[in-house]
Order: sequence, then C-alpha cells, then structure tokens
Amino acid sequence: MADKLHFSLVSPERELYAGDVDHVVVPGSEGEFGVLANHAPFMTTIRPGPLRILNDGGERRIFVNGGFADVTPAGLTVLAEDAVDLEDLDAAKLDQDLKNCREDVGDAKDEAQKRDAEARLRRLEAIRAAMR
Repeated sequence: MADKLHFSLVSPERELYAGDVDHVVVPGSEGEFGVLANHAPFMTTIRPGPLRILNDGGERRIFVNGGFADVTPAGLTVLAEDAVDLEDLDAAKLDQDLKNCREDVGDAKDEAQKRDAEARLRRLEAIRAAMR
C-alpha cells in the first residue's frame, strides 16, 4: 500500500474534509501545486480556484477562495477563507445567481454597493469556472 497524505480543509464555518488521501492539488498563489505523502514542508497562500482531492482513483473538487496551505511532516492543512464543495452546487441556480449579481452591479446606488456586488460577482464567476 502506498503512503497516504493526511489532509485537512478548514473554512471559517466548518471543517470540510479530514482524512488520508493519495494526492491533493492546490491552487497556489504562484500556480497549482501537488502534495503527496512525505512532501517537503512549506507554507504558501492560495488563490481562488478548484482544490482537487485525489484518492483511490476518485477525484473530489472543492472551490477555495483564498487562504493558506501548510505542508508539515504530519500532512497538508488548507485554511480557506471560503470553500464550496462543487458536488453540492446546482449549475442552473449558480447561473441565475450570476445573472442577478450582474444586475446588482448595474443597479448599485453608490461605490460601496458596487464594490460589494463586484466582489460577489468575481467569486461566483470563479466558482462557475471551477465547475468546468
């Protein structure tokens, strides 16, 4: 049996994943990187994008919106600012949310409302792109 990597994904709301896996691909701020068991320790920031968990021939994709990745001898921990399991999303609902958010940007009454709507729109667009 090959060595397994202990992986934990935590968002401010909850722990989304904890367990031993074969491989994790993380959207690092300098580009994607893969982590296997016995990887050299390091810490880095992550950018919005799909995090891929590969285990026993299967793949699970979770959108992460910023945060930190910490590789230690004990494994990989990702502390995400925001995380959404892509399996749980309804593409039609997400498309409607995108449409509504674009309207919110256009309907914004002041710069603060516009900035907030644009930030929500960027997040939804990144999630939609991660679903492809």
